[in-house]
Amino acid sequence: MSDADVELEARLEEQEAFEPPASFVDQANVSDESIYEEFEENWPDCWTQAADMLDWEREYTEVLDDSDEPFYEWFGDGTLNASYNCIDRHLEDGNKNRVAIKWEGELGETRTYTYQDLYREVNEFAAALRELGVEEDDVVTMYMPMVPELPIAMLACARIGAPHSVVFAGFSSEALATRMNAADSEYLVTCDGYYRRGDALDHVEKANEGLDAVDHGVEAVVVKDRLGDELDHSLKGNQYDWDDLMADHLGDRVDPVERGAEDMLFLMYTSGTTGKPKGVKHTTGGYLSYVTWTSHAVLDIEPEDTYWCSADIGWITGHSYIVYGPLSLGTTTVMYEGTPDYPARDRLWELVEKYSVDIFYTAPTAIRAFMKWGSRFPEEHDLSSLRLLGTVGEPINPRAWKWYYKHIGGEECPIVDTWWQTETGGMMVTTLPGIGTMKPGSAGPPLPGIDARVVDTNGHEVDAGRAGYLTVDKPWPGMLRTLYKNDERFVEEYWEEYSDPEEDEWVYFPEDGAKIDDDGYITVLGRVDDVINVSGHRLGTMEIESAIVGVEGVAEAAVVGGDHEVKGETVYAYVITEEGYDESEDLRARIIEGVEDAIGPIARPEEVVFTPELPKTRSGKIMRRLLEDIANDEELGDTSTLRNPDVVDDIQRKVREP
Repeated sequence: MSDADVELEARLEEQEAFEPPASFVDQANVSDESIYEEFEENWPDCWTQAADMLDWEREYTEVLDDSDEPFYEWFGDGTLNASYNCIDRHLEDGNKNRVAIKWEGELGETRTYTYQDLYREVNEFAAALRELGVEEDDVVTMYMPMVPELPIAMLACARIGAPHSVVFAGFSSEALATRMNAADSEYLVTCDGYYRRGDALDHVEKANEGLDAVDHGVEAVVVKDRLGDELDHSLKGNQYDWDDLMADHLGDRVDPVERGAEDMLFLMYTSGTTGKPKGVKHTTGGYLSYVTWTSHAVLDIEPEDTYWCSADIGWITGHSYIVYGPLSLGTTTVMYEGTPDYPARDRLWELVEKYSVDIFYTAPTAIRAFMKWGSRFPEEHDLSSLRLLGTVGEPINPRAWKWYYKHIGGEECPIVDTWWQTETGGMMVTTLPGIGTMKPGSAGPPLPGIDARVVDTNGHEVDAGRAGYLTVDKPWPGMLRTLYKNDERFVEEYWEEYSDPEEDEWVYFPEDGAKIDDDGYITVLGRVDDVINVSGHRLGTMEIESAIVGVEGVAEAAVVGGDHEVKGETVYAYVITEEGYDESEDLRARIIEGVEDAIGPIARPEEVVFTPELPKTRSGKIMRRLLEDIANDEELGDTSTLRNPDVVDDIQRKVREP
């Protein structure tokens, strides 16, 4: 590196706060800091700002009904349709030729849908669903990869008032069956297969295995032919070809069904502590208004933008910030079928340049991989179109944040580090990019109108700098309404811990640990069950991992607990080095020193295991359970959901080496 680059690196390393560029503030959708005070003083009526971004069939007269806490209702007497708000109203505004979806397949094929195109195909598929027998309030399951037919099917369901339940395509056939059974879903939309790293994957066989395990009758299955001649499969008796159905309903139009604000828009199943997936219920009015407002205020989306969230629609991030939020605002949303490193490690930056992406929203897991591969890949492309960056899915450590800021944003793009969950529907804690100072590693303050706090085990707010538990003390429009057909579990899992029903005080507990600073900025430390108990000291794995990744030469780390006959548990650290750094004893010593300096000797890693990869699911989540099995020399659990199962054996051999 040149002397100037070395000086820049040193400056960034030391800098703890960053201001948004004046050029960004001047054009930001939200740039007046009085919005925080305004929302606090006018709560809950402040949320009319979100609701009024939508078109209502019947205007609501009541903002919040809290008469049956914690079963809150938002805008409950209003009616609307989500499909209409995401498509029809943009045609009526004269924007029918604006691009709604830009899709790129893994092999480089492309499809572009204007809002007029999307209107036509959503209507035709809605007509097809009705012909197959789908009625209002029937749950339609979707088991599809990142192809345009997935959002088309979602919006078609919303059009006819049928809630959808999307199952991530990387999940097993058993997971599909479990979710269809739990939702009593009699309809499935899937595809024959898709591409991953150049290989054609047979998806319909997996879908059929799942269907065989469904414990009730399945009325109809729609199969999209994605692979063409790559895969030879035949349809069963109750299975229909997507393209044939669309041809049969060419030109059909379906009036959007008027839905109550509290009518279910979709179910999303998320993992639970009991092992049984939880059916998170999101409703039409509150959810749609909240993701529309946060897309506008946090992601700064304008209709003229080309916006790209690199998540999968099989997760809540894709629902909220690929489909419903961006399309409600009438912008162009990018969809990509493949992985970030195929056919080369510059794939994402190639697409940012190709489509002149304005806003890019991705996961810290991906950013850490980009760091490991080195800055030369983004440097090969023109990323000057970018004006805002975002992170989602897990906390981001300061070094990864600064790498993202420098090498992707060119020090000109604010970064919104967003904390939220499937259950919250949309973003809860982050800076507003046109207002807030950014602090690497800290998500930021709660959004206007969100009463997030950090408390101790007794529910009392902790002092600045102390770790505690994140809570939310007031409801918000995007919140889950309940768990499908399980109100009791809904109360038990999310409300019992810190609520006092006798005093009529209800507090939402997301089961995340956090710290708060003097400025009210919240740093999320990870799940409260992601702890290692060393000699009676409960240590958050996220805090240890952040300390390790703060060491020069480390790209990524995963920390788990290993059994210890004296301490109970001890710290095992699995570490990936940055490109250009060796797996040396010097680096191992610096890692141990870094942890001791940041947290204390009690957190000193017992083992530091260098590995070229970490075991990750197809969605990019680290499978820490397998790393615990390796640390404790136990029989390995199921590796079928991993995108890189071979790495487990490699790590196991390293740990067992003398």
